[in-house]
Amino acid sequence: MRHIVAVQAAVTADEYDREPTDAELDAIAAETPLILAEVELLDVRIALMDRTPNEMDTRRLRKAVHRVLSERAALANRATAGEAA
Repeated sequence: MRHIVAVQAAVTADEYDREPTDAELDAIAAETPLILAEVELLDVRIALMDRTPNEMDTRRLRKAVHRVLSERAALANRATAGEAA
C-alpha cells in the first residue's frame, strides 16, 4: 500500500507554527482586563443558575456587569485615543 503525503513544503501551512508577534501580544495584554471581567461575570452567572439569587448575589451580578461595561468602555477609549495619535 502506498501512502499519499505532501511532497512540497508550500502545501503544509507553517503560518500557524509561528510565535505571536509583539503587536499581537500587545493586543492581548490590552484586552486582558476585559477578558478577566467577562470571566468573573460568567462565574457569577454560573453560580446563579441553580439557585434563586438573594440580595448579595444580585449585588455581585450588578458589580460584575458594571465591571465588564467599564472595561469595554476603557478599551474602546484606548483604541480611539490610539487612532487619534
